[in-house]
Formats: sequence, C-alpha cells, structure tokens
Amino acid sequence: MKFFFLAALLCLNLAPSQTIYESLESGFLGATRELKIQLPRNYEDNPEKYYPLIIVFDGDYLFEVVAGNVDYYSYWQDMPEAIVVGVNQTGSREQDCNISLENYMPSKTGAQFYDFIENELLIYMSENYRSLNFRVAVGHGETANFMNYFLFNKRPIFNAFVALSPSFSYTMEENLIRRLGLENTSNIFYYLSTAALDIKQNKKQIDSLNTKISNLENKNLVYAFDNFEDANHYNLVAQSIPKALQSIFLVFQPISKSEYKEYILTLETSPVDYLIEKYDTIEDFFGIKKQILVNDIRAIAAAIQKNKQFEYFQDLGKIASKQHPYTVLGSFFMARYYEETGKPKKAMNIYKSAYTLEGVDGYTKEDMFERANQIKQEYGY
Repeated sequence: MKFFFLAALLCLNLAPSQTIYESLESGFLGATRELKIQLPRNYEDNPEKYYPLIIVFDGDYLFEVVAGNVDYYSYWQDMPEAIVVGVNQTGSREQDCNISLENYMPSKTGAQFYDFIENELLIYMSENYRSLNFRVAVGHGETANFMNYFLFNKRPIFNAFVALSPSFSYTMEENLIRRLGLENTSNIFYYLSTAALDIKQNKKQIDSLNTKISNLENKNLVYAFDNFEDANHYNLVAQSIPKALQSIFLVFQPISKSEYKEYILTLETSPVDYLIEKYDTIEDFFGIKKQILVNDIRAIAAAIQKNKQFEYFQDLGKIASKQHPYTVLGSFFMARYYEETGKPKKAMNIYKSAYTLEGVDGYTKEDMFERANQIKQEYGY
C-alpha cells in the first residue's frame, strides 16, 4: 500500500506545470463552472496531434491524482498522451448528482448538470483543444454513480468509465448489467473498485455488481475490478487510478514479457500478423495511429527466431522498413530472411547496402557490416 501512495506522490511531482485554470459559463447551469485542464507535454509543439480526453468529476480533489498518473504513464508510453479536465463540484456535488425518486434518472439540477457535460463542456473542449472522440469518465462515490447515466445513451459520449466506490442509486445495478451485456454496441471499457474498509453499503452493492458483470459474455466489453485489502472509501482512489489506466490502455502498452510468453510464442499463426492486429486495434479503439515500437518489432523477431519460423522475417522486414525507413531495421530482417532460407549472397548484399542507414536501439551499421563479412568469409564470395 505504501508503494501506491509513493507512486501517487511521485506522479504529482513529475507532472509538468501545464495545468490551465478556466471558467466556463453554462447556460444549462445558469452559473460559471471552474475547470482544471492539463495538456500533454509538448502540446504546443505538435499542432497536428489530437489526444484522448479524460473528464474527471469531483475535479476539486480527484484531478491532481488522475492528471499526475496520466502524465507518468504516457511518459513511459504505457498509455497515449491525453488531455485531462477536472470539473470543480465544490458546494454543488449534491445538486449536480440529483436523481428523481420517481424514475431514478437525473432530475432538475442533476439533469442540468448532465446537459452541461454533454452539450457544453465536451463541445467546448472539442472546439478549443485538440481532443479525440475517445473519452474517459472518472468519478468517485456519488459522481461514480452519476456518470453511468451517460452509458445509457444509444451512442454513449464516453468510451471508458472509471467508477471508484460508486454509491449506487436505486435500479442502477440492474440497468448496468443490462447495458454492459449488450453486444451490438461499440467497445466499452469499465473499471470498478472497492476496498475492505469501504462504506459497507457501497461494498455490498459493488461486490454484487462485480459478480454479475464477471459472468457477462460480451466481446465488446473490457472490464476490470479491484478490491483493495488495506484501503477505505477515500484512499482507494490513489490505488485505483493507476490500475484503471493500465486496464483501459492495456493494448496500447508495449509488448510485455507475459504477452510475449503467453500469446506470441504460442501462436500457430503469423506473429507478424499479431503485431499488425495489435496496432490496428489501437487505432480502432483510441483513434490513434501509433508508430510500431522498435521493442515490439524486436519481440516479434525473438519469437520468429525461437520458433524457427524464419519465413516471417520477410514480412517483419517490410513492416520495419515502412515504420522506421531511415534505419537499418528493415534491411536487417530482410537479410535474416535470405540468410535463413538459403540465399546467403543476397543476405550479404543487403547487409552491405544498409551501411548507409542509421542504427537504432541495438541494431547498428557496424553489426550489419560484420555480418556481411562473416558470410563473405564463410562462403568465399
């Protein structure tokens, strides 16, 4: 537990000073609402780049925890850079989350706040900042319950929901199960957390909901749940946010040791196709066309070598040349293909021709030249 609190504090210290404080005048609320906005590092230097948008309810106290973690994880490429917006609800939380006792839907001030988020805040962010349509909602307690109402739209305005110890309104549990069980919808990411020392009523309902969601069979639902043993309703937040971000952006992360061992090494199909599908999924889910990492290419190459599937080096070489055109990477794997399939002279020539290209992450021009010389000596060319 100490680790998580230390990590949270480190995240806050690492976050660059790019937080903007703005006031957004709302016609629905009939008032001005304070916002905290954290832009990604080098936002101004990348005018063509667009970013996922994370809306943090309870922004008066949740914003810094979320923003710090987003900055930290995106720095290490475990998630994409993102714009984080905190909505200040000091003194208005109860009114913002007002629910009708007749139909258990947002009512009066709750309906006004709902409209403010959907029809003012999101429009404001899209018009004034380079935000993508991939959006994440983060809430705690009452707001973690309230944000679920956005999920019940035919076309939800959020793609991912981070529900931290939600205080469920009546019928919310059954409505969530019904909605999360629908397969004929777009992909939904849902993260839910509680703790051993959580509010008893919250924990009881959350445990029940978790059991039911876990039994759903919906290929379009990405679901994760945590029950922290040494936390309560308040400090579970510091442990939940990192876990939630890792869950939502799992496919975005570089190939891990477990992914390599459990999935890639055991493939009966092409590991290169696996790599392509991974990055296609990133684009489909998040709207981000991500350059294939050298380390991910290296992982696929290691699997090809270990499983002696040398014919796939050719496909990997083509991808490496396209993704990293000015480096030796593509030439290296094309040469490996010819070397392993009985065409050493062609491999030697490719190794030599790559000497004018740039080295990258352990693949050097000197190594290419040495390999060419080894083939020349061995075969007497």
